[in-house]
Amino acid sequence: MDQATHVSQVTPPDIAMDPSRALRHVLVVDDSRAQVMMLSRLLGRWGLNVSVATSAKDALDIAKENPPDLILSDWVMPEMDGLEFCRAFRENSASQFGYFILLSSKSDKGEIAEGLDAGADDFLTKPVHANELRARINAASRIVYMQRELTRKNGMVSDTLAELRKAYDAIDRDLKQARRIQDSLVPERTRRVGNVQISMLLHPCGHVGGDLVGMFDTGAGVGLYGIDVSGHGICSAMVAARVAGYLSDQFKEQNIAVNRHGASFTLKEPAEVAEALNSRLVSDAGVEEYLTMAFCTVDPEGRYLKMVQAGHPPPLLLRKGQAPEFIGKGGLPIGLINDASQHQLECSLNAGDRLLIYSDGFVEAEMPDGSLLDDRGLLGLIAETHGSGPAYLDALYDNLLKIVGDVRDDDISAVLLEVL
Repeated sequence: MDQATHVSQVTPPDIAMDPSRALRHVLVVDDSRAQVMMLSRLLGRWGLNVSVATSAKDALDIAKENPPDLILSDWVMPEMDGLEFCRAFRENSASQFGYFILLSSKSDKGEIAEGLDAGADDFLTKPVHANELRARINAASRIVYMQRELTRKNGMVSDTLAELRKAYDAIDRDLKQARRIQDSLVPERTRRVGNVQISMLLHPCGHVGGDLVGMFDTGAGVGLYGIDVSGHGICSAMVAARVAGYLSDQFKEQNIAVNRHGASFTLKEPAEVAEALNSRLVSDAGVEEYLTMAFCTVDPEGRYLKMVQAGHPPPLLLRKGQAPEFIGKGGLPIGLINDASQHQLECSLNAGDRLLIYSDGFVEAEMPDGSLLDDRGLLGLIAETHGSGPAYLDALYDNLLKIVGDVRDDDISAVLLEVL
């Protein structure tokens, strides 16, 4: 036979899930027609589909058209020997596993190692004995089955990962849009009203967070606040966005901290504002989160400050020429219990005085040794930070990162009130 010949046998039933019948296609390659005929008949009696070739070149053509699960190839052949054929088969069938058995009278260990290096999986010594061939084929069948199952499961994993990637990309796009929406809640980082300058800092630990800072100007005074919603992520950010609507600077008629008098507005007392916000959150059955808040009002001249703390970290009063002072008496967080009352603090301010409202992301930042920055560490940061306005807050944040690194598990926010 000068051309490759295909010998068809009965197709094994349901071999996909049966290790003993996993060989769908066997390719026999030998330049000896007698050897080819003997092996193909023997394999055919065992119910295997067999293709035969009398040269490596013809075998490669068959393998390209119909990839075999098992190859029985003579080592010594003209033009292209078994080793060269094995290498070429591996190069051309990288995505399709085929178990390769070399047939040879060679038994030297060095020659066997050479065959393994070429990509062969097993060896049979000529003359081939039927029982040994059957045992080797059974072993090959188990390996082919396991390889096929591995490929199938890898495909399932790849498909699942592709679906997860699509879902992740969609979520990532939504979170980035949510971040832009949350950024829009703080449209400006600083504003001057009369003798008062308000500056703000907001750094969520993820795409979005539960911290929020803001301010609004009624003409008769300024309201400023920092809030920290319990938890992290989307739910906390949604509650923070809702609170931002309650304290809107753009739509003052909807602002619960403002009294309307015709075309003019005045500020409500901070304790009244905290209690009104508490009633709204407690009565909303869809909101399980609560929040801490420091809410202040100040006149345009910056002479008089009113404040409620509502569970937020105590603000720092930085009087010109004096040591920093934590102020406030704690208070209950917003949204925990009905009819929660808040203590209102009032104090006078002078030119050069500053008030820093900050979230617990500062004082609860974890140090390299596992301890927290705490109030003492914050005072150390304050002592090392200079400047005014947004630059001061940025420097304060940068100094924090120098100590704790950029690995944070909490949002960080701050509002700075300066009397100019």
